Amino acid sequence: MAVVTVSTPPTYRLTEEQTLLRDAVRVIADERVAPRAADIDRSGEFPQDLRELLASQDILALPFPVEHGGLGGDLLTVCLAIEQLSRACATTGLILAVHELGSLPLRLAGTPEQQARWVPSLAAGERLIAFGLTEAEAGSDVAALRTRAVRDGDDYVLTGSKRFISEGSVADLITVFALTDPDAPRHARLSCFVVEVPTPGFSVTRIEHKMGIRGSPTAELAFDGVRVPAANRIGAEGDGFGLAMRTFERSRPGIAAQAVGIAQGALEAATAYAKERRQFGQRIGDFQMVAALLADMDAATEAARQLLYTACVEIDSGASDAGRWAALCKLVAGDAAMRVTTDAVQVMGGYGYIDEFPVERMMRDAKITQLYEGTQQIQRLVVARALLGKDG
Repeated sequence: MAVVTVSTPPTYRLTEEQTLLRDAVRVIADERVAPRAADIDRSGEFPQDLRELLASQDILALPFPVEHGGLGGDLLTVCLAIEQLSRACATTGLILAVHELGSLPLRLAGTPEQQARWVPSLAAGERLIAFGLTEAEAGSDVAALRTRAVRDGDDYVLTGSKRFISEGSVADLITVFALTDPDAPRHARLSCFVVEVPTPGFSVTRIEHKMGIRGSPTAELAFDGVRVPAANRIGAEGDGFGLAMRTFERSRPGIAAQAVGIAQGALEAATAYAKERRQFGQRIGDFQMVAALLADMDAATEAARQLLYTACVEIDSGASDAGRWAALCKLVAGDAAMRVTTDAVQVMGGYGYIDEFPVERMMRDAKITQLYEGTQQIQRLVVARALLGKDG
């Protein structure tokens, strides 16, 4: 009888180092981040103090290679940190998530010279980096963007605008995707550039007023004849679309981690309330309907967490369906965060609806995890296409 060899899929079990890091970040989140969360939400101001805290604790160094001053953390390790920060404050978790996102094109396709030039200051947290892809007419349809990059000698001249750019107004570097060949096939028209700001012709024209993640500035950016050295192009001309898709394969888990963290924070707040609040002579958590809500919240949060961790390992192992794993974990975690935070408000009743407790903020913050880095509908398309393959 022939012997059938079955390959064992990658699995995860947190290493001692990962567990220690997770617990250390949790302490920082509880002691330094959580007390600031409500004020950040009310003021809508970017928390420079917490950005400096993350830098001083080397948390912003996690995604970057050791040779350039980083900690060389794998995807799961980075997501563990995002999760713990987001459990206390989604805005603060997003500082690390955006830093990871904006730097991914450079880390995936940058030359050794480019990485040596920019990565050390990013790893040290001296400079922040943002990701400039979305435009007013190019959201889910990435290839439809209109920002132009025209070659002029040793430079490119960028003209156009970007919309909904997380931390675009506080970043020092922005990875900008622009049209370099409008006559090329649809997915070969774009190229990626690192734009160092401030620079002549660059301006922040609008800061959005948002439902949630209010302390993370979401900016509209204008490029009016911005000159960018050709040495700042990441990859070859026409590689931009593929590079953006490869970036999403590694950045969507960060948003899933944010969602899991928000859900966990809401679960903990609702559970603590259900233990203390008494009605009809007993804890409200002892009523079956409330207990069932808490149990379902715990199940949804843990299921999303386990899928996220497995997806991180699959993606880091070079899985051929990495895009599917990234979409799955964001889809499940984003939906879980919205459900769990809504149920947390329900558990707490009228108290959950006022800002004396954090769950109404968490519910507002959770919604964005179903929208950015690709809507939940886009995630479903990615998964369905992976299942069905190409037609014909």
